[in-house]
Amino acid sequence: MTATRPDGPAPAAPNTVMRELRGDLSPGEFATAVRRAAREIGEHVSCDARYVGRVEAGEIRCPNYAYERVFRHMWPGRSLTDLGFAPRTVVRRRASDGGPAAAPPLDDPQWPDEEIDDVRRRTFLRGGPTALAAALGLDGPAQAAAPPPLAARPELPAPRKVGAAEVRGVEQAVRDIRLLDDAHGGDTLFERAGQSLRNAYLLLNDGSYTAATERRLQAGAGELAISVGWLAHDSNRLMDARSFYSEALATARMAGDAALEAHVFCNSAFLARDAGRPREALRAAQAGQAAARRLGSDRLLSLLSLREAGGWALLQDRAACEQALTRAHTLFDRGGRSTDPEWMSFYGEAEIAGLEAQCWAALGGWDRASERAGRAAGLQQPHFVRNRALYTAELAHDRLGRGDLRGAAEHAEAATLLLDRVRSARIRGMLAHTAGRLREHRRMPEVRRFLDVHRSARTAA
Repeated sequence: MTATRPDGPAPAAPNTVMRELRGDLSPGEFATAVRRAAREIGEHVSCDARYVGRVEAGEIRCPNYAYERVFRHMWPGRSLTDLGFAPRTVVRRRASDGGPAAAPPLDDPQWPDEEIDDVRRRTFLRGGPTALAAALGLDGPAQAAAPPPLAARPELPAPRKVGAAEVRGVEQAVRDIRLLDDAHGGDTLFERAGQSLRNAYLLLNDGSYTAATERRLQAGAGELAISVGWLAHDSNRLMDARSFYSEALATARMAGDAALEAHVFCNSAFLARDAGRPREALRAAQAGQAAARRLGSDRLLSLLSLREAGGWALLQDRAACEQALTRAHTLFDRGGRSTDPEWMSFYGEAEIAGLEAQCWAALGGWDRASERAGRAAGLQQPHFVRNRALYTAELAHDRLGRGDLRGAAEHAEAATLLLDRVRSARIRGMLAHTAGRLREHRRMPEVRRFLDVHRSARTAA
C-alpha cells in the first residue's frame, strides 16, 4: 500500500556514489565498517548487508540522523547529496502550508527512515504483547510471514524527554519479544525486532533523561540487543548475532552493568559453540562467570557452568566437562533467588538436560546423550514450543548417533510436525542433516514416512 502524493511515487534511483565508496568490500564487510565507525563517535546503528543493499538500490533516499552522522564521520566534508542521497526536505515532501504530506506506510522507502522509526517506536513503546505481535506480523498463523501494512502516520512531535514510561516500553518490548520467540522461533522476528532495537538506541542517544533513567535505558537497550542477537542466532545468521552481542557488550561495559555483561557472555558462549569455536565458547563462559559472581545468583552461575561444559566437550576434554557439569548441578540445586535474572525463565531441569545432551553428543557418549535429550523433551513446558522442537530434533540426532534409525526417524518426524508453529532455521538445519543421513535407509517404513513429512514441510515453507 503506497501513500498518495500529487505526482505519484518517484521511482528509486540507485545510489552509485555509495556503491563506489564501498569499493571491493562485500556488503557485510562494509556494514561492519559502518558499525565500527558508529562506535567511534558513540552512535549505535544496526547496519547489516540488507541495509547496505537498500541504500545502494536507492530504496533509502535519505538516512536517519544517526546514519547521517556516521556517514559524515566516515567521509568528512561531504553532505548527504555528496554521498548520493536526496536532501531531507525533498524526501519529506512538505505541503505548501508547512505541514507534513500524506503519511506513508511503515515499509515505504521514500520517506526519511527517522520518521518511520518514530512510528515503530510508538508501536513497541505503547502496544504491549498484542500490538507488538501485530507489528511483527505474528498476531495470527496466517500473518506469520509478513506484518500488516499501516497506512497512516501519526503526528510526529517526537518527545525528546525520556522518562519512566519510555523506559518501561523498552523493557516490555524485551519481554514481549522473548515470549514470541518461545512460541514462534527467530526467523519471522529477527529483522522486525531489530527495528525496535534501533528505536531504543534512538531514545538513548537523542533523548534527555536523568541519571537513573539513563541506567535503566542502557540496561533495556542492551537486553534488547541480546534478544535481537539471539533471534539472529536462531535464524542461523551467526555473524549478525555476533555483531549484536558486541553492541550489547559495549553498552554493558560503558554502563558498568555486570548483569548485562554476564548475559552477553552467556549468549556469546552458546553462539561460539554452535559456530564451532570451542575455545571462544570457553573463554566467554568463564568471563560470564567472573561477572556473575558479583550478582548473587547461583542459577546464573549454573547456566554459565553448563556453557563452559559445552566448550570443554567440543575440545574433547571429558574430565573438565564433567567437572563443569557437576558444578552446574550443585549450583542449580541451591535453588532460585530473588537475584536471578528475569530472562532466565527458560532455565530449568529441561534446559539442563538438553545442554547435557549436547555435551555427551559432542563427546560421543550417544547413550547418555539420547537419555538426556529424551528427558529434556519430556520435561519441557508446552508454551516453549521452539525448545520442544529443538530437544526433539536433538533426540533424533542422538538416536542416529547410537545407530537407532527407527527412533531417529520417529523423533525427527515429531520435530518436523512442530515446524508449522515454529520458524527456526537452526532447527530446520538440524532436521535437514538428519534427513540427509537417513535418506539411504528409505526402505525402512519409519524413515520413509519421516522423509515424506520432511519434504512436505520444506515445500510448505
